[in-house]
Amino acid sequence: MATILFDQIVFGPIHSRRLGSSLGVNLLPRHGKVCSFDCLYCECGFNSGGKEDTRLPTYEEFCEALESKLTEIRNLNERIDTITFSGNGEPTVHPQFPSIISEALRLRRKLFPLAKVSVLTNGSRIHIPQVKEALLSVDNAIIKLDSAFDQTVIDIDRPQYKYSVAEMVKNLEPYKGKFVLQTMFLRGEHEGVVIDNTTPQEVSAWRKLAIELEPREIMIYTIDRETPAKNLSKVSVEEMEQIAAPLKSLGFKITISG
Repeated sequence: MATILFDQIVFGPIHSRRLGSSLGVNLLPRHGKVCSFDCLYCECGFNSGGKEDTRLPTYEEFCEALESKLTEIRNLNERIDTITFSGNGEPTVHPQFPSIISEALRLRRKLFPLAKVSVLTNGSRIHIPQVKEALLSVDNAIIKLDSAFDQTVIDIDRPQYKYSVAEMVKNLEPYKGKFVLQTMFLRGEHEGVVIDNTTPQEVSAWRKLAIELEPREIMIYTIDRETPAKNLSKVSVEEMEQIAAPLKSLGFKITISG
């Protein structure tokens, strides 16, 4: 199975390991990827794939697509648990992201008041005031942090800008108690670099960082689909349970997806 690109603005609903019945929203190009990271494990492939398509959907196209799809699902008496912004890259890079979130919340209230609105983000733009306001308005701001160490994040997530965990921690301060921390655990090798954020040193530092960040919830997971980097392997649910156990004992709500 190859990596995939979502060729519609609104797609699904699909079953999400972490969110249930999820109606996906793609604010990025339909046949290309736009992201401020270039993760080794991204199901959409590397940023270098599909660069010929750079057109983002307009605000009007998004509004029409979401209202049409929500109306269709309601008329079929089907259920959705969440409207999830993810798609072919980083959703917050869309210049109209705040307005789009406002409209998504309005349509949710009108058509599916019991559904959540969720955003999967790598955190690269959480410090921008308008983006921050939008993320704090949704039910689930799910923010990625795959390691407490700069170099590990650089090796696994390959940020396309100067990255530091310390800066990320500073930017997450307004989100304390309000966001969902998401971490991918994996092992492998890429271009001669060992990839492993499950070592005792990694796990100990990650737990300390999670405590400091005070997330409302923690989601940990591992590889489930084809990855653009080929020499990666998943981590067992049993091992992730061991990673999570000390935090669970402190009262953190943690979901684990294998």
